[in-house]
Amino acid sequence: MQISIIIPTYQGEKYLSRAIRSAIDQNFPNEMYEIIVIDDGSTDNTDEVLHAFEDDIRLFTHQNNSGLPSARNTGLKNAKGRYVINLDADDYLHEDILSVGSLFLNLNNHYDAVSFDYFLVDDNENHIVRKSAEKNPIACGIMFRKEKLVDIGLYDVKFLVREDEDLRKRFLMKYNIQNIELPLYRYRKHESNITNNQVLMDKYGDMLKEKH
Repeated sequence: MQISIIIPTYQGEKYLSRAIRSAIDQNFPNEMYEIIVIDDGSTDNTDEVLHAFEDDIRLFTHQNNSGLPSARNTGLKNAKGRYVINLDADDYLHEDILSVGSLFLNLNNHYDAVSFDYFLVDDNENHIVRKSAEKNPIACGIMFRKEKLVDIGLYDVKFLVREDEDLRKRFLMKYNIQNIELPLYRYRKHESNITNNQVLMDKYGDMLKEKH
């Protein structure tokens, strides 16, 4: 098992199947990667969506909603892969992201993670704009060496948003991330993006400043 794709979801019925399909449809040998889905206490029809993919995923269920960092940690703790990559339940992957990412890390032992540029897409999957993951980093579309994340203590569950910023700051204190200028991740912009909640973003932004 070389790679684990980790997909946390909460109330994800609308977009989740697209995310999982993009993980299934990789140009990479099926036996060399796994898809881990963490249902973080959903009360909508997420379970029905997941039932359709039960032969393709490893499912872990939180009885109560515990937050995104906790769900990501559940995935990481159960991941069998040498490398791990996060995929949000409302986003999706280019079919070559696993093959390119693993090839890069296999041939470059001095790099600890590799990120990829991404496209912002709308609800109809139209490309809005291309973004540099180096200049505008996000939580997903980064392939990490799993043991490096374990070494820094995984995600801090106190950060219900900006958990990726906290993790990245701690990661870069000891390790490195190389960005590849290939847009192999798709970040969907919609009204329900948690980053649209400015009150939460400001609250945890202040926490981030206090911690670092």
